[in-house]
Amino acid sequence: MRVTRAPTTPGEAMSELHTLAREQGATRALIAHEVDPKGYHLAFVDEPVLVHGFRKMVRNLEYDVAELAVTTYLTAKEHGVGLTALPVPVVRDFHHGATQVLAEGAVRRAVDLHGKRVGVNRGYTVTTGVWGRAELAAAGLDLGSVTWVRSGDEHVASYVAPENVVQAPADRSLHELLLAGELDAVVGAAIDDPDIVPLLDRSHAWEQRRIFPINHVVVVRDELVEEHPGLATAVFEAFVTAKEVYVEQLRAGLDATKQDRTLRAVMAATGADPLPYGVEPNRAALEELMDHAVAQGILTAPMRLEDAFVPETRDLVG
Repeated sequence: MRVTRAPTTPGEAMSELHTLAREQGATRALIAHEVDPKGYHLAFVDEPVLVHGFRKMVRNLEYDVAELAVTTYLTAKEHGVGLTALPVPVVRDFHHGATQVLAEGAVRRAVDLHGKRVGVNRGYTVTTGVWGRAELAAAGLDLGSVTWVRSGDEHVASYVAPENVVQAPADRSLHELLLAGELDAVVGAAIDDPDIVPLLDRSHAWEQRRIFPINHVVVVRDELVEEHPGLATAVFEAFVTAKEVYVEQLRAGLDATKQDRTLRAVMAATGADPLPYGVEPNRAALEELMDHAVAQGILTAPMRLEDAFVPETRDLVG
């Protein structure tokens, strides 16, 4: 049972927030309860497959606070789901390598995929797919010429994909279809096979505009935001504190995971915090992502950036 009332007297128990988040560098201190929002306790759920939690959040509002893929969030918001984001991009990564092809196949450049069939891992609205397709477009591919073959359905059930998005056979993986020549490439499948290689070796978004793609943000149920002024700010500040612990570890040399190494490389290139929180530090990446989502038929129109975030957090930076 959820407890959503903030403590009002000294010594009263903190309110619990039913929370979905994966343990990783920027959230580790929160999950270990070394950090908690002032006046609240984040009660983390055991959700072994994070994307299953995404679906539960956008379809049933199952959590109070949730890590959520950013294009899943934007799609849900446009479809009227009662949640709003905090400007807390807990996951970022590069996605030029998300498109994979046969090592000995005919596809050598993005434009070679014109008129072809390209697999998309899970749903068409998956954030990695959005950024991956954007990199293909920047490399010269007309995305509208491609038949996109998705391996699953969409988290937001009311979303209707463009006509050039079709369903893969339920009994065959994208890996199998690519090896069989029934797909010419795949995006976001992360296939580990020596016969399959990345198509692109560099990120146009990074080289041309220093865009470091955002994958996941943190969202809160609208009902809670309305009932508890200050809750969103408290959660934002707790995520900032936990992230700062991690960034200091990166500065001290932490490189245990691919995520660590990617963030350290960004830090070395920019001389700055690779995981800034707040609307303004992330405006360029978020507005570019929304433009891609509109161009790819995921959003009907770009959302005003300020409308995507809880009002009390719009001016916060951390």
